Amino acid sequence: MHSRGRWPAFKPTEIDMNIILGATGQIGSAIVNNLIDKRLPVKAVVRNNEKTDDLKKQGAEVAIADYFDLEALKNAVKDGVLIFLLTPESGTSDDVLGETKKLLDNYYKAIEKSNIKSLIGLSSIGAQFDKGTGNLLMSHMLENRFADLDINKVFIRPAYYYSNWLMSLDMTKENGILPSFYPTDLEFNMISPNDVAKFVANKIENEIDQSELIEIVGPKKYSPDNIAELMGKALNKEVNAHKIPKADWSGTMKSIGFSDDATKNFVEMTDLVANGKAEPEAKGQNPISLATTFDQYLKLFLT
Repeated sequence: MHSRGRWPAFKPTEIDMNIILGATGQIGSAIVNNLIDKRLPVKAVVRNNEKTDDLKKQGAEVAIADYFDLEALKNAVKDGVLIFLLTPESGTSDDVLGETKKLLDNYYKAIEKSNIKSLIGLSSIGAQFDKGTGNLLMSHMLENRFADLDINKVFIRPAYYYSNWLMSLDMTKENGILPSFYPTDLEFNMISPNDVAKFVANKIENEIDQSELIEIVGPKKYSPDNIAELMGKALNKEVNAHKIPKADWSGTMKSIGFSDDATKNFVEMTDLVANGKAEPEAKGQNPISLATTFDQYLKLFLT
């Protein structure tokens, strides 16, 4: 694999451009990097010019568009045939689902007036439920908004990201406690976000000729206790998972800046997972298991 930035900027035409929204986020940026490594033409759509120079140096075209600005979004996607999109969470919205609807309406209108032939949407395991699931309803809305568009639609439902546990890594290093919203012995599906990005990039590389829904998980289920044990081994210290009582969930999220509505939706989603109900729908060949284990992923941040 060549090193990042080795190749000159692409000169793609409208017949092969891949449009990546959320190109500076965890998954979007990794997809962009994977596509560049594969020497595939890519346009990174970002909300401001903060990271545009880095993206251009890597070999991506860049467009700046706020997703609530329909004209800017139309201009950003007009020369593509494939688009990757998602429903970003800010934690500060006063109307999470209302804003999601507006966002998806803009996506729809922009794609409708473009040359886009295929769509890849980043959804989530649990998106099959149509009520009472908080933030997961954003993924449900995503999967259903484009039903009448005559394009290939691929929706990827990943499991819980390993990276969520690393938000507490500094605390874990300091005092050996891994906070968890879930019962510490509850085993559920998790996945490396790097594997998710590679999976999406491979789908793009192999070209999309049909609509499908794909659920992806890691090689095994983990509980918070399992995660704490693996962190302890990697840090060479005792680490114990500590369950945050449900009565403290709202206060915890508001203390880090979540709005009332974002907190409500987070609590509903977390309750679904904590009750063991956020499982793959498992239709057809789903779920597909990808290879990276949690300890392999963790090593990337400790070396």
